[in-house]
Amino acid sequence: MDKDESIDKGESLDKDEGMVGEALPKVAYNVEHTGRYTYADYVTWDDDQRWELIDGEAYLMSAPIRIHQELIGNLFYQLKNFLKGKHCKVYMAPFDVRLNADKEDNTVVQPDILVICDHAKLTREGSIGAPDMLIEVLSPSTSARDRKVKFDLYRKFGVREYWIVDPETKTTAAHVLKDGEYITRAYSDTDSAPVYILEGCTVDFTEIYED
Repeated sequence: MDKDESIDKGESLDKDEGMVGEALPKVAYNVEHTGRYTYADYVTWDDDQRWELIDGEAYLMSAPIRIHQELIGNLFYQLKNFLKGKHCKVYMAPFDVRLNADKEDNTVVQPDILVICDHAKLTREGSIGAPDMLIEVLSPSTSARDRKVKFDLYRKFGVREYWIVDPETKTTAAHVLKDGEYITRAYSDTDSAPVYILEGCTVDFTEIYED
């Protein structure tokens, strides 16, 4: 994902710097600060900026660069075409995914692309629980978190398929969940890759990287 403008080194927002219900100052603090937020706090932040919560830590999301948007659009187009008339639904960011809404409700992510087959998880604002598939397109500021923090997060919550798309190397790591662990397959920009949660669906990367 092309995120993290002022917090691009894993810094976070300390809750103690603002009161819920007031205009919260979105100031970047070191991730070691102990402030924590929940979804109830998150929905009060009306400052025209996009944020994610991961285990209560707030991360500012910056505007994506052009290639990031092109890749997302091309991926979404292929998945959307395949899913016409089918049960599962595909969405693009911004779209709130509350992974632990039934517990602490302190993790809200906005993946670049998601597929949901259980319509009971859909809400007016987004979704609750783990989507069936998530796709993140890397940027320099978020590469480490997408590869490690979100990898572990999505595995923990049972996301069945997680793709990490790297625009720099034009490669994709497709992680498929089996027995609680991800099995990874790598694809280049000349490959076609099956979407394991969608029987019969294949993504053609030669079209994804078209100029």
